[in-house]
Amino acid sequence: WAHLTQVQAENVVEMIHTLFVVNAGGDIVFEKHYRAPIPRSVLDAFFEARTKAGDPEEVPSCIPSSRHYLINIFRDKLFFIAVVQSEVPPLFVIGVLHRIVDTFADYFGQCTEKKLQQETVIVYQVLEELLDNGFPLTTELNLLKEMVRPPTWMEVLDTISGSKRVKETLPTGQLSNMQWRRQGVKYANNEIFIDVIEHLNAIIDRNGTTIAAEIEGKIMVKCRLSGTPDLLLTFVNPRILDDVSFHPCVRLQKWSAENVLSFIPPDGIFELCSYLVGAQHQLALPVYVKPTITFSETAGNRLDIEVGPKQTMGKPLEDLTVVIPMPKCVNSVSVSPSAGTWTFDQISKTLRWELKKAPLDRPVTLRGSISIAAGESIPDAPPTVSVVFRIPHFATSGLKVNRLDLLSEKYKPFKGVKYSTIAGKFQVRA
Repeated sequence: WAHLTQVQAENVVEMIHTLFVVNAGGDIVFEKHYRAPIPRSVLDAFFEARTKAGDPEEVPSCIPSSRHYLINIFRDKLFFIAVVQSEVPPLFVIGVLHRIVDTFADYFGQCTEKKLQQETVIVYQVLEELLDNGFPLTTELNLLKEMVRPPTWMEVLDTISGSKRVKETLPTGQLSNMQWRRQGVKYANNEIFIDVIEHLNAIIDRNGTTIAAEIEGKIMVKCRLSGTPDLLLTFVNPRILDDVSFHPCVRLQKWSAENVLSFIPPDGIFELCSYLVGAQHQLALPVYVKPTITFSETAGNRLDIEVGPKQTMGKPLEDLTVVIPMPKCVNSVSVSPSAGTWTFDQISKTLRWELKKAPLDRPVTLRGSISIAAGESIPDAPPTVSVVFRIPHFATSGLKVNRLDLLSEKYKPFKGVKYSTIAGKFQVRA
């Protein structure tokens, strides 16, 4: 982030002028002006685009108005809208907005409307330190937490005693060449945990052929190591990692020359890197879905869905959810699942089938009939099926950590590695 900010700032005259947070109903939760206040009427272009989109996920990320650009993201049922007055790199602003949301989620446990309203004072204090005149300033969580303390039960005592939440002195990391790590870190038990998390996006046609598939992965680290640990992380198959984005602590020259990650980590939880595995790797999907949805005046309206694990190395599918948005002409659905529970929302016409854990030795099925409202015509095409699942202890890309070495300290820390695959946008055409 420090490198990105420096490079982008060289060519950017202005950055974020005002930040608005708007809920899904269109109410403004709060606003933060980094320069001269801008009237709320600037959001008229956003509300118009929101109405046209219907689905919040479909709102354009960059909306031009007469004198401003409205760059926004939608997370946790909230719109975070940055108002800029001149042309800036949109992806850079989107990255800043995501960092703001991640920071609030780390501070409060979750970034919801209720939490932001409960912790309004801390929200504004964090935004003051996070951005300076609209430009990213202190984006490292360790530094922010030293400058603005997260809310705890101790804040009640601080309120009574009149103690200030914002420190009057700079954090120790702010004055060193490793801004991400504070000095004098000590732990009785030294430990470090690595989580390899992969989100699988895929589009599959009705014949089971994969039309598109990609993996958005990230390596999360929970570090509780004393002193200034110098770590070396190696992989069995590092060439799997494409389009990699690193934390500033990673030494890029070491990765370019030897495909190993050499770094001095921040203290606490942080994202070491993110990566993208594209279609050039010929991904083998770990789950198969066979949906058959037919609408016929003569043969009847039938639904038959089969889901099962495939090439998961013996790991089960957990938190499996199949979502089918039915056409508006559908009146009711009568189905029977081999496992799990199902619901049908009469308002949204959405069929949901959920089960906690799918068996490994056999597929699970959902079969039944669909009733069309009287006087309605048969739909021209069946709906698209969306599937959500989680596979613990399994990485779809095949990425595997070889070893993690501590080079600069004499103690021997406890080390652990965990893998997981989570369905992103996983859609199957029936």
